[in-house]
Amino acid sequence: MTTTRENNCKIQLIADESSAVDGEAMAQLRKTSSLPGMQVVVGLPDLHPGRGYPVGVACLSRGFIYPQIIGSDIGCGIGLWGLECIAANVKQSKWVKRLQSMHHHCHDNSSLSHEGRDEQHNNTDVLLGTIGSGNHFAEIQRVESVHCPERFRALGLQREQALLLVHSGSRGMGDVLLRKHQQVYGIHGVQEGTTDCTDYLSLHDACVQWAKRNRSVLAERIAERLHVKSYPVIDIVHNCVEQLDMGSYTGWLHRKGAATSSNGPIVIPGTRGTYSYLVEPIGEQRRNLFSLAHGAGRKWNRKSCKERLYKRYSADSLRRTAMGSIVICDDRALLYEEAPQAYKDIEAVIKTLEKQGLIQIIAVLKPYITLKQSL
Repeated sequence: MTTTRENNCKIQLIADESSAVDGEAMAQLRKTSSLPGMQVVVGLPDLHPGRGYPVGVACLSRGFIYPQIIGSDIGCGIGLWGLECIAANVKQSKWVKRLQSMHHHCHDNSSLSHEGRDEQHNNTDVLLGTIGSGNHFAEIQRVESVHCPERFRALGLQREQALLLVHSGSRGMGDVLLRKHQQVYGIHGVQEGTTDCTDYLSLHDACVQWAKRNRSVLAERIAERLHVKSYPVIDIVHNCVEQLDMGSYTGWLHRKGAATSSNGPIVIPGTRGTYSYLVEPIGEQRRNLFSLAHGAGRKWNRKSCKERLYKRYSADSLRRTAMGSIVICDDRALLYEEAPQAYKDIEAVIKTLEKQGLIQIIAVLKPYITLKQSL
């Protein structure tokens, strides 16, 4: 971990030579540190450039909140469900066929309104139980190895069972809220204690709760389609803002692509062709603002992916990974944008967090079937 101070703000980077943090991401990290009231900025091992502000970051401010740091997909996060079936008994081709037959739900979110809770819910209930595009996914997984058997069992999990991982968010609601803020404040934050701040936080919390519900409904739909029962294990938010008591002051903790580490175990997903890790946050988490990496982090931007991969891989070849897992995705462009090659090395991210004494691996999970933008 390296620590510097700029603009009266402490910048901490939890990374090493294997983390492949590029210059643009570091420039965005420094830009974030210059915002009024910013106290601490933490870059995590999966740090990479975002739209003006970095992804893979936790930031603590005083007196102001910054919706532009959190971004448009408020409440985006990842949930883990246990499936009541033996993984070895699952026939991959049969489950792939069942998941392919699920109805494709694509909706235009541009007309969603936040002018009232009732109207908001009426407009968004049609989206409940959908994945969304981009890096969102639902994935059937098998347990590759268990490192902490007692902790694994305490979560209600068994070595032999299949698991379901769901990564999705607020499906356009957060985008509407961010645009509403930008129309008034542009690139600036909003001062705490104002009516605008109170209104934003209220709608922000509604987005977070809706996103959690969305993941839950999606998990239920998938389990029903597969003719198995499921039960929730973990749900972690990646994009949000919340108050944090630092002892001498209370600040606003912003997370953008950062997993909340103050509520117990989390899952740090790999790419659809690499392992995911069920881990326990350990050590003094205050130094990293109670936040951990939320995944591998992008290595290439989306625009360059097809150019880099098109001549080397066909779309069909990207639908089966080196681990033998199947990717269900009808969108050719998305297959290239979300190819495992476009991401950093998840094992390097995990090892960096281990070296810093921030996590302990509970179990390693292996992809079996990945569903992208097919719901």
